[in-house]
Amino acid sequence: MAQVPAATRTMRVLRFLAGQPAPVPLDRIAAACGLPRSTAYHLLAAMVEEGFVVHLADEHLYALGLAAFEVGSGYARHEPLQRLARRHLARLVDEVGQSAHLAVLHGRDVLYVVEERARGRPPLVTDVGVRLPAHLTASGRAILAALPAAQVRAVLPDRTAFVDRTGLGPATPRQLRELLAETRQRGHSVETGEVTSGFSSVAAAVLDHNDHPVAAVAVTFPDRDAVDVPSTAAATVAAAALLRRRLAGGR
Repeated sequence: MAQVPAATRTMRVLRFLAGQPAPVPLDRIAAACGLPRSTAYHLLAAMVEEGFVVHLADEHLYALGLAAFEVGSGYARHEPLQRLARRHLARLVDEVGQSAHLAVLHGRDVLYVVEERARGRPPLVTDVGVRLPAHLTASGRAILAALPAAQVRAVLPDRTAFVDRTGLGPATPRQLRELLAETRQRGHSVETGEVTSGFSSVAAAVLDHNDHPVAAVAVTFPDRDAVDVPSTAAATVAAAALLRRRLAGGR
């Protein structure tokens, strides 16, 4: 049992590094993961020795190592999240009559890993393998709203990190904080025309047993459709909650 907290801290550091677009210094890792500097230093030293982290000594920076890539490749081969999600997304599509997808956070973007398209619905930009800015998408906002504030700041630290697609959406860290606060209060995220003009989305985060967002379930629909948005959002939240239970081994 004494080793569990150390394992938890190690996973927290790996998760943080996996979300960064570039190598980061020790102090930033310690702050983002809520660790004393000395603890972070010793954890990183052990992870460097095992190949999960690389220490760029000349720049005083840390980045993910080859062993982390091998673990990620193994996950891609097994695809447990995608396998579990596909059936639930299909049920969600049948219920709401609109296309649904599953996305995961990848740096400052979301990466779409599953899509279930409703019959007769128009094609979307959220095809499998597509990456879009997290702060503009309903999926990304659902995930960011469930992350610690320090981690959100690390992913989107300043105005230069915010890209634009349609002229809409948050353009500064302050605007994003306000938007994420609204998302948490509402219980789901929304996006209207910020990714593609004429389309809107609702999304809910899929949490693991530590309440960490591992993905988001979203439904996207044309604005011209007479969509009951509250009921669509409720169905999306329910699908995310069901997927969470399945990830935890429940039914």
